[in-house]
Amino acid sequence: MATKPPSEAAPAAPPVTVPFRMVLVSMLVLWTTYFALITVRSLVMDFGLQFEMGWRRFAVTGVGVAFTMLLWLLLRLFDRKPLWLKISAAIILALPVALGIGQVNQWVFEDIQLAQERAYAAKYNLNLRRDEAGNLLVDVPVRRISPAAPGVSGATAQEEVIGSESVLIAPAVTYADFWRRLLHVALGRYFLLLAWASTYFALLAGVQARAAERREQQFRSAAKAAELRSLRYQVNPHFLFNTLNSLSALVMTGKADRAEKMIQTMSRFYRHSLANEPTADVSLKDEFDLQRLYLDIEAVRFPKRLASVFDLPEDLENARVPGMILQPLVENSVKYAISAVARTVTVTVAAREEFDRLLITVSDDGPGVPQGAGHGFGIGLANVRDRLEARFGPDIGFTSAPVPGGYRTEIRIPLTRFATRHD
Repeated sequence: MATKPPSEAAPAAPPVTVPFRMVLVSMLVLWTTYFALITVRSLVMDFGLQFEMGWRRFAVTGVGVAFTMLLWLLLRLFDRKPLWLKISAAIILALPVALGIGQVNQWVFEDIQLAQERAYAAKYNLNLRRDEAGNLLVDVPVRRISPAAPGVSGATAQEEVIGSESVLIAPAVTYADFWRRLLHVALGRYFLLLAWASTYFALLAGVQARAAERREQQFRSAAKAAELRSLRYQVNPHFLFNTLNSLSALVMTGKADRAEKMIQTMSRFYRHSLANEPTADVSLKDEFDLQRLYLDIEAVRFPKRLASVFDLPEDLENARVPGMILQPLVENSVKYAISAVARTVTVTVAAREEFDRLLITVSDDGPGVPQGAGHGFGIGLANVRDRLEARFGPDIGFTSAPVPGGYRTEIRIPLTRFATRHD
């Protein structure tokens, strides 16, 4: 079997990816929800400094979207990998991204703690300060109580402030404290990123499923086209074989004028039949014209035994039918009716509309199915039935049987028309 050269090889299917717009919307929805929930929590807990915390929270949310975009760029590398590998990549890659968001959060909110300390001190009239080591201290007054003078009626003890003393409230932040806080913040963002990664994988699975459905439909259409083409190609060689035999007989018996007429009609027939793509529909008028040419060819062989009648209403001329669908039926009439008797046999090809369906009949007034009808008789009928089912599905009617005074085949298919007459 010949193979295609590299330049003609079928192109590889493009990778299936989630559209960027869909990815961006998913990120914005996630982080907007996060921003709203954290803001509501801050209001309910009355953390204070809502404006100062609000714009910082908004900035961190924007950074979160940017870092999530980075995570998406990394996860895209695993779009075509197995699911277990995608999940593993998300679990591993989300951790450094979450740490990055946590670090930015620490930087942005670093000065807000000092502002909160000042606000708290002002609210409760406290003297809060940090020493050089970073320890948080509060200055409390030191009082001395002087006892009442002995023997003095009504004397009370005296309380006197003699100075102040610094009390340690919170020690300075150590390196270990820094990492504990960072991990505390990062873990919350980590699970947020994993939630988004799960959403992304779900979107990717949906896109891939739709792409697979489209490919399956394309393959199914290609397979049906190949089936139609195969069935159509079965017609021409059979007809050509019979016609060449007839032409040979005319030449050998010295009937050169009739042989020349047959050759010219054959030329017109094949020019007409090969003008259309094998799987394409043709107008019913074209199909009837093609069968006229075929019977003209056969009339050269049977000038006194073949008569034909074509009945095609004008409003059905542009009806759609598979190309050369009537050829095996007309050929059977010639082979098993006209060739089997010495009298004139009339082949009738007719069409009409019945309840929005197209009814086409091919009939003859020959002997019906003669004794010893060859295997080709059934093959031709099966070919027509298979082509109709491949083209229209099960929504067809096909009957072929002897009738009083001859043989009749009926085709019922959905009636569809070309927009204009198909020439």
